[in-house]
Amino acid sequence: MNKLTIIYEDEVLLVCNKPAGLMVEPDRNNFPNLLQEVKKYLRSSTSEINPYVQHLHRLDRPTSGIVLFTKKREHLRYLSEQFATRTVSKHYLAKTTNVPEERYGILEHWHRKEKKKAVIVPEGTDFAEKIKLEYQIETFSQFYLWKIKLYTGKYHQIRVQLASLGCPILGDELYGSDVTYKPNEIALHAASLTVKHPVTFQNITFEADASDFLTL
Repeated sequence: MNKLTIIYEDEVLLVCNKPAGLMVEPDRNNFPNLLQEVKKYLRSSTSEINPYVQHLHRLDRPTSGIVLFTKKREHLRYLSEQFATRTVSKHYLAKTTNVPEERYGILEHWHRKEKKKAVIVPEGTDFAEKIKLEYQIETFSQFYLWKIKLYTGKYHQIRVQLASLGCPILGDELYGSDVTYKPNEIALHAASLTVKHPVTFQNITFEADASDFLTL
């Protein structure tokens, strides 16, 4: 499997379509990761021994889709602040076997991370943060296809919010799915991302090919 699929690259930005099953950054077990693959690519393309590159956000290991990197340290703060202030537009696709009564809606919950899992908790719970997403659902063969706009970006947010409706993402055993999906994958794909370019200051939208994700 080719671990590195580059969607876009210029002097400042590099955007990848991360395959499901690959981590974004190294962990203590030293598994293969996307950052490692990007550095390897830049070493070969620039001849620099240790090229600078930094991801601006993360995706869960079993999730596929867009990951944005910067190749210039001086632009890291400007880009990071867009994520912190939620001015980045993020859209995802997800597949489930169940569907809620409302096929369009906005979900708002209070979220807390507990060990390696997210939980929905009552407002006012210690260390809880408010989360929000918007969705619309289409029938997709024997499944349901969710088109999601993510307003906040907390740990396992989409996974726990959909599960809270009784609609866990396909293959997501951690949040209650009992349907087998692809090995080391769940049916969640970061499909598009819009960010303001730190040099041109124009909004630029990136889209990650979803053809594999939409293959049954």
